[in-house]
Amino acid sequence: MEPRKIIHIDMDAFYASIEQRDNPLYKDKPIVVGGLPDQRGVVATASYEARRFGIRSAMSSRKALALCPQLIFVKPRFEVYKQVSKQIRDIFKRYTDFIEPMSLDEAYLDVSQDKLGICSAIEIAKQIKEAINDELNLTASAGISTCKFIAKVASDLNKPNGLTFIGPSKIENFIENLPVQKFHGVGKVTAQKMNKLGIYTGADLKHLTKYDLVKHFGKSGNFYFDIVRGIDNRPVRPFRKVKSVGAEDTFNTDLFLISEIIDELKIIVRKVYDRLLSKSLKGNTITVKIKFSDFKQITRNYTHIAPLSSIEQIEKYAIDLLHAAPINGKSIRLLGVAISNFYTNKPLKNQLSLF
Repeated sequence: MEPRKIIHIDMDAFYASIEQRDNPLYKDKPIVVGGLPDQRGVVATASYEARRFGIRSAMSSRKALALCPQLIFVKPRFEVYKQVSKQIRDIFKRYTDFIEPMSLDEAYLDVSQDKLGICSAIEIAKQIKEAINDELNLTASAGISTCKFIAKVASDLNKPNGLTFIGPSKIENFIENLPVQKFHGVGKVTAQKMNKLGIYTGADLKHLTKYDLVKHFGKSGNFYFDIVRGIDNRPVRPFRKVKSVGAEDTFNTDLFLISEIIDELKIIVRKVYDRLLSKSLKGNTITVKIKFSDFKQITRNYTHIAPLSSIEQIEKYAIDLLHAAPINGKSIRLLGVAISNFYTNKPLKNQLSLF
């Protein structure tokens, strides 16, 4: 079989770039889209001018302001971002119907058989980038390869406005030289665990047996074993029925202060809301997952009578569920938020539960 042609498109500083495009006063200025410092806000997206000061997504707005006193804070306009995301997706559809959105600002495309008969994934990626620039006055970065994993990593290599192709003959060498913290799906905590085991690159990872990888990393060990050998058969799924949309984070240092826990919960809620918008979904049920430092785990959920439709609403119920959980001064190592119950039309009763 011919290798698949997969493109990963990732918009550059998406929210911030839209604000700079729409407001001339923000052009070439360090701006962040997110909450205000005096409201314990967090950075959703930072412009590249702001990133030069070390400002990054998910950073507290207070810390961002300390790094750059002239920083401009802009309130998110999610409906605008959703509309622009739809325009970008319409550009994708000119070339393929095999589109899997991951959030408002990124998507996988399978162009193995493209609509226009171009037959070159590199040329298609170039045309998509040019259309986004010409029609929407925004830039995107593209990664191109034979599988989703390599395409995803490649799209991040030459940002902003980059285009990186990793062909079949270069995949093995590319992965072997890739630092483990650059592996998509390997967070800070897992990367630190790998480093403690003497694993710093794909080549180091390749030396471990599947048994050892599963022993140290659970089910993810199977994925690491395959991916370091360039094996990733996950298809681009344009019509996958979604039962829930969520996000979670494991922290480098266990959280104890409730103010810190709430700050991290807000960051996770923002990720979830972005993913909901990208899929045009609204759910009635919110679930908060908490894992303590002793690895005991609880979940709290709440089902609202109507779909949760705003980030403020989701944030409020997530914090309420957090306060309702029996934390009792325990340290927390993981938080997660998920929205579900998308398709029911039945009358719903408000309910709060602990499993």
